Amino acid sequence: MSNWISLGQSCVPLGGLTLPVLLPPIPSASRKEMDFEAITNYSKLHAKPPGVFLQYGTAGFRTKAENLDHTMFCMGLLAVLRSKQTKATIGVMVTASHNPEEDNGVKLIDPLGEMLAPTWEDHATRLVNAEERELQHVLTDICKKEDVTLQQEAFIVIGRDTRPSSKKLSQSVTDGISVLGGQYHDYGLVTTPQLHYMVRCRNTDGIYGTATVQGYYEKLSNAFVELTKETNHQSRSRTALKIDCANGIGALKLKEMEPYLPKYFVMHRYNVGSKGKLNHLCGADFVKVHQKFPVGLEMKPGERCCSFDGDADRIVYFCEDAAECLCLLDGDKIATLISTFLKELLDKAGQTLTLAVIQTAYANGSSTRYLKETVKVPVHCVKTGVKHLHHKAQEFDIGVYFEANGHGTVVFSKAAEEKIRNQAKEEKDPQKREAAKMLENTIDLINQAVGDAISDMLVVEAILALKDFTIQEWDALYVDLPNRQLKVKVADRRVIDTTDAERRAVTPPGLQERIDRLTKQFQLARAFVRPSGTEDVVRVYAEANTQENADRLAHEVSLAVYHLAGGVGEPPTTEVR
Repeated sequence: MSNWISLGQSCVPLGGLTLPVLLPPIPSASRKEMDFEAITNYSKLHAKPPGVFLQYGTAGFRTKAENLDHTMFCMGLLAVLRSKQTKATIGVMVTASHNPEEDNGVKLIDPLGEMLAPTWEDHATRLVNAEERELQHVLTDICKKEDVTLQQEAFIVIGRDTRPSSKKLSQSVTDGISVLGGQYHDYGLVTTPQLHYMVRCRNTDGIYGTATVQGYYEKLSNAFVELTKETNHQSRSRTALKIDCANGIGALKLKEMEPYLPKYFVMHRYNVGSKGKLNHLCGADFVKVHQKFPVGLEMKPGERCCSFDGDADRIVYFCEDAAECLCLLDGDKIATLISTFLKELLDKAGQTLTLAVIQTAYANGSSTRYLKETVKVPVHCVKTGVKHLHHKAQEFDIGVYFEANGHGTVVFSKAAEEKIRNQAKEEKDPQKREAAKMLENTIDLINQAVGDAISDMLVVEAILALKDFTIQEWDALYVDLPNRQLKVKVADRRVIDTTDAERRAVTPPGLQERIDRLTKQFQLARAFVRPSGTEDVVRVYAEANTQENADRLAHEVSLAVYHLAGGVGEPPTTEVR
């Protein structure tokens, strides 16, 4: 017998007993005030686990799935308030991206498909951690601070990844939405970027696209066909692409999308979820962090491969070189390829739009130099986190941003889009008109709301086809500096404070001076430290002219952190892996 019985949209644990449970009616969408009695009664069904504190960050909330029922209910509540305040559709995505399968998480999506506003991140943290007796006060306070009009209707869209826990947790979200009188549409199994796309479509009255999965497939595939129709379908870059789907939602959605794509684009999916566990020894994060090939993918030297992460918002490319070693093309390489392509098209079209690339301190120094000195585009560095990259990218007509981990996209200003689309229609010069038309198709191929592995993959594949580049020729644009990332356990990560987009340490005293002295001992060297956002560790990054020097520098900086920033446990050893 099941340990759960279904009550409308609620599941109540009954420890194996089948007992009748009476719940208060869920308020109608026309309710003008919050029914705190109903909220309290429903919150008891989604009780806050004792001793668990969660903080909303760039990735939303993430932890063990078993501890998230209460969090999901609260995020349903918060999504309704955010929808009422913005008078727009808000998204709720149930996912933990590249985390292990036993984890889960949730993130809210703002009206244009962007990350949740920072002030609402604080509200989310406060609401999730409030005790039951504090719930009424916290909800009332949010409404007061954000001037929420309770009479305003609210509409939420929901999506989830393929984790075993995701369906039940999404039901907890709908309980929170319903008890505050919100309306919702559940898209079910979708990639995170697809839900971001849906939110943007709904809030732009369909101008951005049709708010269905089919509409997503049609928009991207049509743009891909238009962009690549003049290429040589038998070129070297037209060899089949092998895709590691991380045993996640990307495998399902690529299979659905395949009939929409042209037959000359051949892809083979691996790690599709039929055998392995989500993100286990595969996926973009595994390949990037461990510098290893994913399991379950058969490949030969020179074959073009890529890896998605669990919810298909990150992508990295790779191949096997002649020595059977991994050749990784990460977010920096992707940003370089795309920005070079856009710069060439802008020049051909005679457009004077501003183009910039946004990076974090983790971007490889070689990529920064190549972009500045060879491509001749401005490069700006911001704090780690997609929201910082996205915000900075919006300052330019065209902003290209990718984290080194493979999460990124391109953002076009409204004015830039209008100029490009008008030129594609009205330009008399055939060469300029063709360049403008290619820019227009590129705009339609890119998911501007958020990093999207499927969209980014199609952009990369289109550029490689248009340039007739092999993956080796793409990789040869510049050579990455060897680098190493380590982490040091400390008693309190807050002793580390940084400036200059996290590239220099302000506290503790003497640490930055020590890092400066160490970097001077090596050629082409750079190092920085930054505190983790979730645990008491300090992350160390170092790069230099050789791998041995990068490893030595990372180790020496780790020792400096250990001694000056309150390291705990044994001092860092020379073992770097």
